[in-house]
Amino acid sequence: MKIYQVVDALEHYAPLPLQEGYDNAGLQVGLTEAVEVSGALLCLDVTEAVVDEAIRKGCNLIVSHHPLIFRKLARISDENYVQRTVRKAIKNDITIVSMHTNMDAAKGGVNFKIAEKLGLRNLRFFGGEKEIDGVKGGEGVIGEITDEADTLHADGIAADDLVLMLRERFQAECVQCNQLLRRPIRKVALCGGAGSFLLDAAIAAGADAFITGEMHYHEFFGHEQEIQICVIGHYQSEQFTSEIFRSIITEKCPGVKCEISEINTNPIIYL
Repeated sequence: MKIYQVVDALEHYAPLPLQEGYDNAGLQVGLTEAVEVSGALLCLDVTEAVVDEAIRKGCNLIVSHHPLIFRKLARISDENYVQRTVRKAIKNDITIVSMHTNMDAAKGGVNFKIAEKLGLRNLRFFGGEKEIDGVKGGEGVIGEITDEADTLHADGIAADDLVLMLRERFQAECVQCNQLLRRPIRKVALCGGAGSFLLDAAIAAGADAFITGEMHYHEFFGHEQEIQICVIGHYQSEQFTSEIFRSIITEKCPGVKCEISEINTNPIIYL
């Protein structure tokens, strides 16, 4: 199977026109048309260590969530990790493809994976929505809490129980919160990564809680007892994106070896 067939499967699931205008999803490095895929390494970020892992595992395709090349490169040298990673990939004939905000937006994409990990049901988009080539996309996802029996939790859960759930299911060292809500949480809105721009939309949608990966200090103010804000970390919120890539490739490109990267690329540590 050619690399382009794997890329086509990914882009059919999350069409590139779904990406935001500032983004640079799609082909980053390498060739796709004539090259047979020897294996796909799936990751959140591409670093030199990830390229080394691909070489070691015999994978000539890397599929990442975050684009390696996000801003214009004036040169390809060794001044920073991006340039060094590009050089290493080219030298070893490794193709790099990124599915970023198009995969964030797509139905069944990153936000739906977060909702799956939380066991949310009755999912729908909130915030901006659009449809490309029959694929629906939206900025955020909202759903309802379920109980241990996987049925809708009529009574909701306490705010501190939601925080504990987030710490456990996303391996979050800490969760940044505003004042804990003193009413049950039934409806949860979420946006992976830097999703603070959707806070007002989450409130307007009637959410009891809003979960995202990043928020600025001043954005926490003024929402006490209005909505429970939970910020779990950018990496933590999107770490399961590789599972989406694996499902797509396994279903649409049977026989292609898929490896989820073993490297934790989170640049933030908690001491």
